[in-house]
Amino acid sequence: MTSDSVSSQEKTIASAIQHHQAGNLDRAASLYREILAVEPDHFDALHLLGVIAQQQGQNGEAVELIRRAILRNPAAHTALNNLGLAYLRMADLDEARDCFDRAIGLQPNYVDAHTNLGVCLQALGQLELATAEFRSVVALQPQSAPAHNNLAGILHTQGKSGEAIEHYRTALGIDPNFAEAHFNLARTFETLGDTAQALGGYQEALLLKPELAEANLYLGSILQSQGMFEDAVASYAAAIASDPNFVEARWALAMSQLGLVFGIGDDPAEFRAAFSRALVELDAWFQGARLNDGYKAVGSQGPFYLAYQEVNNVEILSQYGALCTRLMAHWQQAQRLAPAPQRPDGKIHIGIVSAYFRDHSVWNAILKGLCRHIDRDRFALHLFYTGKVRDAETDFAKAHSTQFVQASAGLERLAKEIAMQGLAAIIYPEVGMDAMTMKLASTRLAPVQLAAWGHPETSGLPTIDYYLSAADFEPVDAQHNYSEQLIALPNLGCCYESLEVEPATLDLEAFGVDVSAPIFVCPGTPFKYSPDRDRLFVQIAQELGRCQFIFFDYDQQNLSEKLKERLQVAFEDAGLYLEEFVVFLPWLSRSQFYALLKRADVFLDTIGFSGFNTAMQAIECGLPIVTHRGHFMRGRFASAILRRMGLNELVASSDDDYVKLAIDLARSPDRHQLRERIETSRAVLFGDVAPIRALEDFLVDVCR
Repeated sequence: MTSDSVSSQEKTIASAIQHHQAGNLDRAASLYREILAVEPDHFDALHLLGVIAQQQGQNGEAVELIRRAILRNPAAHTALNNLGLAYLRMADLDEARDCFDRAIGLQPNYVDAHTNLGVCLQALGQLELATAEFRSVVALQPQSAPAHNNLAGILHTQGKSGEAIEHYRTALGIDPNFAEAHFNLARTFETLGDTAQALGGYQEALLLKPELAEANLYLGSILQSQGMFEDAVASYAAAIASDPNFVEARWALAMSQLGLVFGIGDDPAEFRAAFSRALVELDAWFQGARLNDGYKAVGSQGPFYLAYQEVNNVEILSQYGALCTRLMAHWQQAQRLAPAPQRPDGKIHIGIVSAYFRDHSVWNAILKGLCRHIDRDRFALHLFYTGKVRDAETDFAKAHSTQFVQASAGLERLAKEIAMQGLAAIIYPEVGMDAMTMKLASTRLAPVQLAAWGHPETSGLPTIDYYLSAADFEPVDAQHNYSEQLIALPNLGCCYESLEVEPATLDLEAFGVDVSAPIFVCPGTPFKYSPDRDRLFVQIAQELGRCQFIFFDYDQQNLSEKLKERLQVAFEDAGLYLEEFVVFLPWLSRSQFYALLKRADVFLDTIGFSGFNTAMQAIECGLPIVTHRGHFMRGRFASAILRRMGLNELVASSDDDYVKLAIDLARSPDRHQLRERIETSRAVLFGDVAPIRALEDFLVDVCR
């Protein structure tokens, strides 16, 4: 090549790089190709044309071009880093890792390669190694806000929230206008339950970067959870305006059509109809290329609160379930993911996928007794924990399992981990309460898949074959309430263990409670109280003249406020002052709650969606319960408990009967005798292994 040709090539490459840096990618690519037409192995032209291909999403072409460049210069650490990025975006994680390792080997302080290697290791599920890489970046660039932000992100993933918050705040100290760090800090606060700080963080992020679609999504989610539906819908619409193909925002907008706590004059049927229409529109929207991202939305929000309406939800949940399984089937097919053959070791391998292998109502009611008492000679128990909190109950679960996996590496790796175990069956105890379990339950990872009553409602999923309930919970025609085949295990369907809590000291007078009046405990969350039953409290108050109803302030304060507003109107309409009868206490610790149950006179169960764990706790404290046997399993927990103890007289046959029972108990001079009956008959509720034995027999039969 002549010197004139070399000079011309140098000018062309300089011009190409200028256009590239200015964002004129098409012109830069054209100039790089001009060079390659004359000199096919020109390193810079090959490398930088590959970078453009990567920037335009053409990662296969990027790999081909950058590899050719590296053949010309194997010591080019920047090219190796860019090749790794192309592999990373193709999800070829092993090749990506090799490229980043080689780049760091050539240039040990190469920050970009350390950062990208951290991202790659995180995707591989090697979180400790990933954290080490991000710490290296912070050590190399202590004044880099992005470095602290990246490190904080993986610390949050590992459940190290305190350290994550420190690094997010360091990032914001370096760059107060770093919108993404404000957003990520808000996400961390939200997972810790600090809704106020999360709300402020999302709002700050959007002030700095209004087009940040994810911030609008999560802001909308908080607003919706607080009952501020119009504001939530506006946030979802803003997210969609920023990114029209943002599947999670489209999904959230559809889910927002359902109410949580209904206000005065709200008609739940109108919300249900709007939700059904939104599902039809959403199903039609997920076509073509959008199907590829559909799995991201499944479970991100859901129709959880439908269960709190005393209506048969099979049709509407089956509509929802069909959409979930369609999207997850597309994902599963793309992953080429199929369950491995069952193990030939003579045992039946059962998987349980749950977000609640910790101190939680699902664990206490369903899972702990199963983990303790299942026959280890016949069954191997594989537990897949999708939650982050670890406590003594988590350790108990791990100690009582054949395999315990706490998921942290994302959907793909967890689904593959489950599929490769050769499970005969998978139990999902609480479908609909956790995003990851909803995604997994919407796939087929074992020949037999079961849901249970941790969320006491049909899943609506075609991928769930059986629903585990209890004979004492179900009405005669219960199969009509389920899309799955109903399996009613004996008695209460579980082996419940007494919590044996030591009550704390609780000064009720300090909270404004009139302790000289009959005290009714009303322990339900706000969405358990239907507007058409507000009048029952008024009727009890009118008859007794003096009494105290103890409700609780829910952590989503706006929902409690809606309930207070409804009760205020109901009492005022009867010429009564709410504050003379109703006290909202702050959320109590378990030992404080037991102290209240020991001191109260009557436990008023919620109608339509009964309490199980709270009712069992009342029984442990000897507190009489007034309940109503509902139309569906979810409305029959307390009545099943009382009937099992032979206390049928505490189960009302109608709303009027419920009011009469409450009044009679409050006036009864013989409540201590009823407490004695509770204490002498409650042993039948605890340690009942009959449901476990029946479940074992069923699993042997169905998995054969």
